[in-house]
Amino acid sequence: MDVSFLGGPRPQRGVGVVAPFDFALDRELWRWVPDEISLHLTRTPYVPVEVSLDLARLVSEHETLHEAVRTLNAIAPEVVAYACTSGSFVGGIAGERAMCAAMTRAGAVPSLTTSGALLDALAELDVRRVALVTPYTVSVTRSLEEYVAEAGVSVTGCAYMGLTRHIWKVPYRQVSEMAHKAVQGDAQALFISCTNLPTYDVIPQLEAELRIPVISANQVTMWAALRRLGTRAVGPYQALIDPAARYGPVRPEIPGLPEVRGLPDEEQQQEGWT
Repeated sequence: MDVSFLGGPRPQRGVGVVAPFDFALDRELWRWVPDEISLHLTRTPYVPVEVSLDLARLVSEHETLHEAVRTLNAIAPEVVAYACTSGSFVGGIAGERAMCAAMTRAGAVPSLTTSGALLDALAELDVRRVALVTPYTVSVTRSLEEYVAEAGVSVTGCAYMGLTRHIWKVPYRQVSEMAHKAVQGDAQALFISCTNLPTYDVIPQLEAELRIPVISANQVTMWAALRRLGTRAVGPYQALIDPAARYGPVRPEIPGLPEVRGLPDEEQQQEGWT
């Protein structure tokens, strides 16, 4: 069959993605990507450490990022994204900016991180009060709270799962339950942290139930990377990527539920809401 009339494949535009060695949700990232964009993923070297602040620091060392980005240079992505929330907030805002600079030096292309994309998304949605859901332990969750607070955004409530491994296996049902625990009072949005936590299909449902924008780690990463290319992420009716889905009024308080204050003092508590 003569297929010469097809003219060959269309020009490819690429997004390079550096992910931690245990990242398992490649397919979820692709669901936000339009047809004309390709994702090129590489992973950091394996280290025998469970999810923790120590692991976040190890997978975000500049030398590690430099080597990961260099593996992407041959295929010439137009932007590089570091797809790890804890690895990009563990050093605070200054640390996140330094990571972007290190990746840009290694690849000579614009670079971003999940945590930097989170702050951009909060600014895009004009959010100053946010609720958080994390799969992390208390110490990692506290670090995220500190990062968000450093950007001038108040945390109104937080629910965390206390997991140190196999985060990609968490079912949507548990993500939804934790979201409802976290969103109290006057939260203007909900952020679901960790690029290894599945969120794609649950976002529209939660936005309908909570009546506030719901953003997630993988969503903000892809939204920010694609925006750098001058294109938009795709997805079913999500406030971040579809302005028509944005809500004005905040969710009302539910009578009988306790007030949200902050993380508990007991570091050993592995799952809960605050």
